[in-house]
Amino acid sequence: MRYALLFTALTAAAAEPVAYDEHIRPIFREHCMKCHGEDEPKAGINLSSHDMVLKGGSAGPVVVAGRASASLLFKAITDENEDKRMPYKNAPLPPAKIELIREWIQSGLRETSNSASLTATRDTGFKAIAARTGAPAPMPVKLPEFLPAPTKRPLPIVAMAASPGAPLLAVAGQEHVRLIDLNTRQQIGAISFPEGQPNVIRFSADGRVLMIAGGKPVQSGSVVLIEVETGKRLTKLGDETDAVLSADLSPDQKLVALGGSGKTVKVYNTADGKLRYKLVRHTDWITALAFSPDGKMLASADRAGAIQLWDAESGGILLTLAEHKASVRALAWRPDSRMLASGGEDGTLVWWDTKDGWPAVVKNNAHAPKRPAGVYGTLPNGVLSVAYGPSGELLTSGRDMQVRLWTVDGVLKSSHFIDSSLPLQVSISADGKLLTTGDVAGQLHYWPTP
Repeated sequence: MRYALLFTALTAAAAEPVAYDEHIRPIFREHCMKCHGEDEPKAGINLSSHDMVLKGGSAGPVVVAGRASASLLFKAITDENEDKRMPYKNAPLPPAKIELIREWIQSGLRETSNSASLTATRDTGFKAIAARTGAPAPMPVKLPEFLPAPTKRPLPIVAMAASPGAPLLAVAGQEHVRLIDLNTRQQIGAISFPEGQPNVIRFSADGRVLMIAGGKPVQSGSVVLIEVETGKRLTKLGDETDAVLSADLSPDQKLVALGGSGKTVKVYNTADGKLRYKLVRHTDWITALAFSPDGKMLASADRAGAIQLWDAESGGILLTLAEHKASVRALAWRPDSRMLASGGEDGTLVWWDTKDGWPAVVKNNAHAPKRPAGVYGTLPNGVLSVAYGPSGELLTSGRDMQVRLWTVDGVLKSSHFIDSSLPLQVSISADGKLLTTGDVAGQLHYWPTP
């Protein structure tokens, strides 16, 4: 009953901005001010007034406007270690109160409901990219005949990509890639990948080249570039001792980046196959790689939740993006290169402003599943895939069995439930009119864009 009343209060508070005087100070007074009030505040942290909270303690600021995850105060009240969590030696704060504090920080640390937010105003609006000039992206017309080996069941669709300029979808299969005509939704060909399982599929910026990366676990891994129209192999890059788990092709097709269990990102020249540079800042498996559409940056992510932003030409570090607490499953750049989207197994979906590395929009439970009756404990709510559309819209899938379309501003636009299987991959057609997901059962699902 008590928690029900708290959540009711939280819902009511959502009608107006969460503010220190109206919502947060009462929480601090009940739970925190015995140790962090005006009388000898421990660690120099005084929570008795808005000004003192902003002042911080002996170790520096305790709150960062717009960044609950980077705020010492929020970390302290949510720490899983009982010996470190605040209030010290007491029960943790009720979830509704923690959510109020999180929302107060995220919305800009207002003193009163009429106060201005302290979060800096930033322009992250989408700026349309000029239409591609020259010949349109090709469709396959002269593929060599290839008959995939029969399997007892379809391979889960662990990799998928839509052409940026043609109604063409490439879908991972068992040692091959299926090519689907999105107008008819029929398979029109297949490309052999004898190297093993395709873990990553990408089209080049002009749609003329298909990149396939993968391999055989604990045996070998590589990246192959294919001419879309003819299926001809253009080059093979990398000689890994494990399967390649992440890879991307630069917009000018001069560089290929790959990574995997070796915790190192390797960037190769496509012209001569030579290693251009290595990136060794990560401490866990490389789970996602993505060149920015303008070719200036390379984003990399790992199984520990770290994201790094690099200069694509030199390999120099630009920014570290810290928000995820678990493996980052996917990265995607907005077409204008201003925003980078990331989704992780912690259930967090982030729109990053790559100008300064600020998380412009954060959805902590973007794909939180409904709790079945009689089921207790933490439910998996990971974000499994992300893909941008031509107008800056973002498509995601998650462990809640939902495929969701978000606006440029991070507002949920539509949801589609997959009742048969887990949606692993998503894509948006080149014209932005068709949404596609591939599931763990090897099936494709389509919806028109709302």
